[in-house]
Amino acid sequence: MAKNKMKSHRGAMKRFKLTGTGKVKRNKAYKSHKATAKTPKRKMGLRKSTILGSADHKRIKSVLIGK
Repeated sequence: MAKNKMKSHRGAMKRFKLTGTGKVKRNKAYKSHKATAKTPKRKMGLRKSTILGSADHKRIKSVLIGK
């Protein structure tokens, strides 16, 4: 009998991507709500994606791969 496989978290798969070197890429928060109160410079910076911090790296990576 085959062992059951762990499923990857589908919500996390839509929010995070793995880079070629194994880092986790994410989009920035606070972009879509109350945009008129934010400066254009701030909104421009929120468009870009960034690398996930080391505190959450291990947890998110395990959810993406399904281990």
